[in-house]
Amino acid sequence: MAYASFKDFCVAANLCTADQFDDWRMGYTQNGSAEDGSAEDGNKIKNSVGSLFELVREKSEKSEKDFLSLIGQAFDWKPVDLSEVKPEPEARLKISSKVASQHKVIPVSMEEGVLMVATSNPFSTDLLNAVRFAAQGPVNFMLAPSEDITKAYEKHYGVGADTIDELAQDQVDEEEDLALMFGDEKEIAEGDQEASIIRFVNQVILQAQKSRATDIHFEPQEDNLQIRHRIDGILHVMPMPPALNRLQAALISRIKVMSGMNIAEKRLPQDGRINIKIKGAEIDIRVSTVPTVYGESVSLRLLTRESVLKGMDTLGMTKEIEEPISNIIRKPHGIVLVTGPTGSGKSTSLYSFLNTINDTDKRIMTVEDPVEYEMAGVNQVAVKNDIGRSFAHILRHFLRQDPDVIMVGEIRDGETAEIAIQAANTGHLVFSTLHTNDAPSAFTRLIDMDCEPFLVADAIEAVMAQRLVRTLCPECRVEQVVSKEYLLSVEFPPTQVPGAKFWHGKGCDACGERGYQGRSGIYELLQNSEAIQAQVINRAPASVIGQLARSEGMKTLREYGWGRALAGVTSIEEVLRVTQITEDAAEPVENF
Repeated sequence: MAYASFKDFCVAANLCTADQFDDWRMGYTQNGSAEDGSAEDGNKIKNSVGSLFELVREKSEKSEKDFLSLIGQAFDWKPVDLSEVKPEPEARLKISSKVASQHKVIPVSMEEGVLMVATSNPFSTDLLNAVRFAAQGPVNFMLAPSEDITKAYEKHYGVGADTIDELAQDQVDEEEDLALMFGDEKEIAEGDQEASIIRFVNQVILQAQKSRATDIHFEPQEDNLQIRHRIDGILHVMPMPPALNRLQAALISRIKVMSGMNIAEKRLPQDGRINIKIKGAEIDIRVSTVPTVYGESVSLRLLTRESVLKGMDTLGMTKEIEEPISNIIRKPHGIVLVTGPTGSGKSTSLYSFLNTINDTDKRIMTVEDPVEYEMAGVNQVAVKNDIGRSFAHILRHFLRQDPDVIMVGEIRDGETAEIAIQAANTGHLVFSTLHTNDAPSAFTRLIDMDCEPFLVADAIEAVMAQRLVRTLCPECRVEQVVSKEYLLSVEFPPTQVPGAKFWHGKGCDACGERGYQGRSGIYELLQNSEAIQAQVINRAPASVIGQLARSEGMKTLREYGWGRALAGVTSIEEVLRVTQITEDAAEPVENF
């Protein structure tokens, strides 16, 4: 049945009476005009049937999807699932990113010369006029929820596409009119561009924070500027507008200004720092630039207080790890090492240890490169190698400062290792990190740094190796059927195979179709003993020390990971991805 107006439809669908509709329209118009406080804005509301459309939907107490379904049936507008549809290039070119962003529409396809446009607000005359003008031809609507349209815009147009398109057009206009522009006119144009660049950089950072990214990478390529986010340890390319590479220099200069770098220096690497607030949360951004063939590559590391200062109960430790670690970090002296590759959460664990034991009766001193986060009650020193302030240099002076606990960001050389061991053997508790693949290798690594084996054996209290695994999304986690043969091929304990259950994530809107949301730690805790000390003094290889530690109850990273997979925290794929494989890898999980 055809309806002459939106009002007729509302009355026929029993959403309201004619008088109620008139009251809503009048009340909304009057309230909008009064609240906005300007005639211009009031007129906008009076002329916007789309605004009234939103009001009627709210009054109907129906979900947006159900309400759009009623509208579609009444006016013969088809629904469209934008997560399953990719806009045709011809249709995409008809609507600029600015129009798509301002009116929240997505061009879908061309059907017999008619542009099909997805919208959640089909009665807006402003929207219809803008889309028809941009398309220069007939337009027909398809219906989709507003949230789906926002996601589709970011996916197909890119974050900040309207800003970039506007900047690119301004740049073209400037190039055409440059010879005619002098004095104040040129300054105004440059000021407008600067404001747009600032807005775009802010949009990129906000989008990264929204998607829980820990890193943002601006990577110049031959013909484009690629922007990638690291989310839960995995890099993802962010959809960006094609004109982005034309503004590469301006974007990088803006980031340099924000981080206090020298914008004129493009030949040497630089480091900087940005402190910002997003919705009340303080975010510390570490910035690094490196000159590459196609320009400067810029990396931003996003740190929040919540991500650094975590309690031990939030690190993914089970009681079999948390209880002994809690006792070890309260010992009066010795070295506690955390090992693992870059990005495995070592610094977070050290901060958690310090946060747990930090009290007024302890003098805690740290030497870091750089200082990840400023902790109240802790004396923190940043390394500056260019003036000779190295780990070893600072550590020597720490011993004259009467510390109870010393944290060394990383043991990188023999000199630092020797001083750390000396500090532990003279009554100080020392926390530090090493880059080794497992816990037993920490002993051999220190000996390879020319430390005396008997000193290493005596000083070390415990070594904890760790990795980070992605945790399954609770919204789309489903049980996974795994064959016995596959489990045995990836070294799963044979005694645990009967009755073992595993899960994996299918992917949903909540996790960005990745199947994972957040990360958790898996651990390998080696506690020193007399038997292990004897092997270290005899310069035994790491494999021998590891076998002995396992006989004393140590679980390897993979064994700990299996427990987390059985508990439904992570998947088999994640455990295999981050742990060492001692035998030939089996075929991928997807193929069993």
